[in-house]
Amino acid sequence: MSSLIEQAARRLEQLKRAGAEIPAASAANVLSTAKQGSASPAPVLQADHPQPSNTTSRSVEIDLDALAAAGIVSPNSPRSTIADQFRVIKRPLIANAIGKGATVVRNGNLIMVTSALPGEGKSFTAINLAMSIATELDYTVMLVDADVARPSVLSRLGLPPSPGLLDLVVDGSCDLSSVLLKTNIEKLTILPSGTPHPRATELLASDAMTRLVEDIGNRYSDRIIIFDSPPLLLTTESRVLATHMGQIVVVVKAETTLQSAVRNALATIEACPVKLMLLNQATTSFKAGYGYGYGYGYGYGQEASN
Repeated sequence: MSSLIEQAARRLEQLKRAGAEIPAASAANVLSTAKQGSASPAPVLQADHPQPSNTTSRSVEIDLDALAAAGIVSPNSPRSTIADQFRVIKRPLIANAIGKGATVVRNGNLIMVTSALPGEGKSFTAINLAMSIATELDYTVMLVDADVARPSVLSRLGLPPSPGLLDLVVDGSCDLSSVLLKTNIEKLTILPSGTPHPRATELLASDAMTRLVEDIGNRYSDRIIIFDSPPLLLTTESRVLATHMGQIVVVVKAETTLQSAVRNALATIEACPVKLMLLNQATTSFKAGYGYGYGYGYGYGQEASN
């Protein structure tokens, strides 16, 4: 019997040295069991602090040369006009995200890229913005394909369909880390739109989506998160998503989108603290070989809708 007690005492001492926090009741129970000479196995002792999860994000390989050929900012591509333009575009967004803007912006790290209507270049802009932020030394970025009805982020990046946002909304027990895609761009992570669902747009406007966005924002408060959203005038789901954002970039296609459409789109997101306008495919006096030009302006609150 004394041998059992000695073995139990030694085991407790080993666990303590390893850093495990052993509740007094558990330790007493083990010693009591040893004194009684019980033949049943001793209970497994576990630390009070949670153990790390075994769930890891899946790694994917993006063809960086193909990105550069498509006019998308790439970390290893030579300096280009489009890369310089997005350096200018991202700077106030990053400042707002980290609390160094003109004013403190609630949920500043949640940035939605949208447009009034389809075909204005919002997905192209969202991807380039995420890629440009990923080149920063001090920040990481997550790109979320929230245009669940017409997802395009993965296809533009040359990646196959993958579980993602919709799977998380449908199945509350699904772990976020299990559907994130870790890319070969060190500071870029992607959350795909997920498995197609017949009620995808309704899911985007659900309470489950609201909880998920809040969870993403809180869990990754040190990360800038870019949402590629549905157009504002096409569905109401993007307006629901907008209520959770700290910043919204509205992409407008030059010489195509009517001013009335832009005004109507801005009217749907009045509650967002920071609304920014980005003019896509504007005619410029220089050519970079990509066929894209950008005009950029931003303002706070009501000023942005003037």
